[in-house]
Amino acid sequence: MTSTSGSGRPLLNRRLTEFGTTIFAEMSALAVSTGAINLGQGFPDTDGPEAVREAAVRALRDGRGNQYPPGPGVPELRTAITGHQLSRYSLTYDPDREVLVTAGATEAIAASLLALVEPGDEVIALEPYYDSYAASIALAGGTRVPVTLRPREGRFRLDLDELRDAVTPRTRLLLLNTPHNPTGTVLTRAELAEIARLAVERDLLVVTDEVYEHLVFDDAEHIPLASFPGMRERTVTIGSAGKTFSFTGWKVGWVTSSPELVAAVRSAKQFLTYVASGPFQYAVAEALALPGSFFEDFRADMRAKRDLLSEGLAAAGFEVYRPAGTYFVTTDIRPLGESDGFAFCRALPERAGVVAIPNAVFYDHREEGAPFVRFAFCKRTSVLQEAVSRLKALAA
Repeated sequence: MTSTSGSGRPLLNRRLTEFGTTIFAEMSALAVSTGAINLGQGFPDTDGPEAVREAAVRALRDGRGNQYPPGPGVPELRTAITGHQLSRYSLTYDPDREVLVTAGATEAIAASLLALVEPGDEVIALEPYYDSYAASIALAGGTRVPVTLRPREGRFRLDLDELRDAVTPRTRLLLLNTPHNPTGTVLTRAELAEIARLAVERDLLVVTDEVYEHLVFDDAEHIPLASFPGMRERTVTIGSAGKTFSFTGWKVGWVTSSPELVAAVRSAKQFLTYVASGPFQYAVAEALALPGSFFEDFRADMRAKRDLLSEGLAAAGFEVYRPAGTYFVTTDIRPLGESDGFAFCRALPERAGVVAIPNAVFYDHREEGAPFVRFAFCKRTSVLQEAVSRLKALAA
């Protein structure tokens, strides 16, 4: 089939013309064709806790979730989500009116933006940003306004003055991600307090993607923006089971917010998947009730993997921005005599047998992201050790 209709009009909605095949598909295919270690796409290479997997099997056998679950999500999961928000952050939500279960965080982001943004509205997002943000803003007819995180003193930092200057009378919404993919930055309490003041002052809605909330390291602390004064009623908080419990294929995410905002997001979500992941919702409800030791052990394991890969990348000649959160490491390739992340990543499988992602795909200002490359460390230790060994070829 041609890419245009008989009238010559393109088949693809013009809002999506800038979004072709994702870089993740390209790099994953390259990993397969070359036999390279895939540190590009952010999914674990082992499954999560056996008890949680068995909970899904039990739900299947007991006939729970095999038919359409309730539109907002099964009650057990909605109650578990509110319990999680209360015990960890002292945030109180009504499981019947202030929680919505989604097909992963990706649907939560899309439904939130489709519900809350109209054509002509401006949406400010922290650049670099996950590619679905740009696509969802485009589908909603909004205009994305990037505010760029730039490296300074060992980490990527937000310029609060630049953020404030980006707000105009057309700004409808701030789209935030902390812990931040791909840079690994975790917004500080002081930064979040300033963002909250700005949102209240300018009467802005905020959507916060907090899927890496349990992956913060060292002295970093994850603080939900909704916990700041004046923010609970204007913030849509997005969480997910995939990153925390290593079941990314289950696609179980959620939204917590005020009844009015949840109702708005639900109005869009019901025409996307309607419902999804029935039996897995019951399993995730049990996962959220795991003891604190699970989350501590998970974080400690990921911190050790972060250090292993970060030190290996530094030894190979990269400048490494050791992440305070997520399971990605961003590096600068200029010390290697390189400056084009796309060309570097396309050549890396042949040069060193490893696949990475060029950060420029996460930027509107491609030149800002050109020298940065992202590696994932959510892999088995033996895989990371082999990747580090292969990357030594670059230093040579």
